[in-house]
Parts: sequence; C-alpha cells; structure tokens
Amino acid sequence: MAQYGKKASEKVERAMQKRNAGELKSGRSGEKVTSRKQAIAIGLSEARKEGGKVPAAKNPLKRKAAARVAAK
Repeated sequence: MAQYGKKASEKVERAMQKRNAGELKSGRSGEKVTSRKQAIAIGLSEARKEGGKVPAAKNPLKRKAAARVAAK
C-alpha cells in the first residue's frame, strides 16, 4: 500500500517547481527556500493541511524522550 497519496505528490512537485523558479518562501521568516529537503517538507505540510494521505510529521521532542528512556 502506498505511503503517500496523490495530493502529497502534487504538492511536493509544485513546491519543487516554485523552488527551482526561486519563488518558494518559508512561512515564518519569509526567506527564499533553496534547500531541496525544505521544499519537500513544505509540500508535505501543505498536503497534510488539505487532508492528503501523508504520514504524520516526526516530532523531535518525542524522539529525545524515547532516547532518554532507552538510555536508563
């Protein structure tokens, strides 16, 4: 079964096109996005907001907590 839906694919593709054209901006600071990974993350985030089939974003705080528990 596919992990990502068609909506996610379309949003990521659109974000990459905007990045390549130099038009993609980050949400908070409004700076131009040049990173490929950041462009993909923006596309997936937009797909999530519109209800597309996208796995939940990984929460770094949960990972740190799990690492602390495992270390004990």
